[in-house]
Amino acid sequence: MGQTLSTLAYLVSSVLFILALRGLSHPETSRRGNMFGMVGMGIAILATMFSKGMGFGGIALVIAGLAIGGTIGTIVAQRIQMTALPQLVAAFHSLVGMAAVFVAAGAFYAPMSFGIGTHEHIHAQSLIEMSLGVAIGAITFSGSVIAFAKLAGKMSGAPITFAGQHWLNLALGILLVILIIAFVATGSGVLFWLIALLSFALGFLLIIPIGGADMPVVVSMLNSYSGWAAAGIGFTIGNLLLIITGALVGASGAILSYIMCKGMNRSIINVLLGGFGSEGGAAAGGGGDADRPPVKAGSPEDAAYMMKNAQKIIVVPGYGMAVAQAQQVLREMADLLKKEGVEIKYAIHPVAGRMPGHMNVLLAEANVPYDEVFELEEINPEFADADVAFVIGANDVTNPAAKTDKSSAIYGMPILDVERAKTVFFIKRGMASGYAGVENELFFRPNTMMLFGDAKKVTQEIVQALQR
Repeated sequence: MGQTLSTLAYLVSSVLFILALRGLSHPETSRRGNMFGMVGMGIAILATMFSKGMGFGGIALVIAGLAIGGTIGTIVAQRIQMTALPQLVAAFHSLVGMAAVFVAAGAFYAPMSFGIGTHEHIHAQSLIEMSLGVAIGAITFSGSVIAFAKLAGKMSGAPITFAGQHWLNLALGILLVILIIAFVATGSGVLFWLIALLSFALGFLLIIPIGGADMPVVVSMLNSYSGWAAAGIGFTIGNLLLIITGALVGASGAILSYIMCKGMNRSIINVLLGGFGSEGGAAAGGGGDADRPPVKAGSPEDAAYMMKNAQKIIVVPGYGMAVAQAQQVLREMADLLKKEGVEIKYAIHPVAGRMPGHMNVLLAEANVPYDEVFELEEINPEFADADVAFVIGANDVTNPAAKTDKSSAIYGMPILDVERAKTVFFIKRGMASGYAGVENELFFRPNTMMLFGDAKKVTQEIVQALQR
């Protein structure tokens, strides 16, 4: 009876997780999706605690773990800034990966507790599942640590490459497969930890050659890895819900990675091999500063006057908006312009910001209407009809070099065609290149006017000018 109730509870949790994923697919239903996920996880925890014959000591340990982890999570959630959300997600992925390694180690050294044999005679199927779980988990951990360091500015966001890098990764991958085969044949503890150590190294080597412009894809890819690691360990310990949840996370992360790769015009194979982000290499730039036309700098008053007299404005938010926390004042500016009869739309590039959906979350936080927010494919044809393209903190995703400069690290990446608007206002602190290290040709276009300064401060000054 207990096992039947446990299975039923896991089934309910699985349905709630599926509903959570569905809800998270759109900003309007994302809160409901999060709620479904939390309720599903709560049911899963209770079902696990009270259906496995767990003694009082075991339940006490689980409660203690929940209390410690819940307290840490609450404090982090209250203090985290939206700009730090991408590195927080990467950190969470690393914890999932390390948890998979620890659970695999626990199953390996106490197989009887999980019904997978004895220490000397673990079932071959369980050894396969265990080795895959520890390998994927270790790769996820070290890869996520590197992603966290790059996103948090603890290390350079530029690709770190060296001669023979891809061949080394290939050799380590082949060696890993050989070690897994040997481990399944022998059940050796030495081989178990060699698999773990080699996987840690491989995760490190897979992520360091990835450049800043591709980090949103990395976050999505590591999310997928963490799901498959959890699913592998679920098979090992015979936990149905862990298998289902891991498969959901792994599959959804893989699909999102594919969508992100399509948005970056990258090959999914290059992503899996850790080879993207290092291709092309050179920063965009024609013949140097001497060949560049002068940059036109404007004032917030200039921008306010021209936008007030425009008929259609397309706003392009980017990471600079997130850093300045300018989304609220941006919405205030848009509301004032709409009162003047101006049509306002928002253009979101699939890799704007540092993680998938980063800009959507920020705009939702500012209560920007969902029907005003458009993806790249929908909005690109409209730039030619726009009187103004208002770029606030976006850089690489608006750079025409992606279409013209084959030496550029972002060449081939689909961009927002902001240069086709009659006038482009570009808010930026200075002339520095974007996260990909590529100079933006848009700065020098004759229809571009730079508004230098902090994104929030400049937008506030535009709002003040509109109110006069």
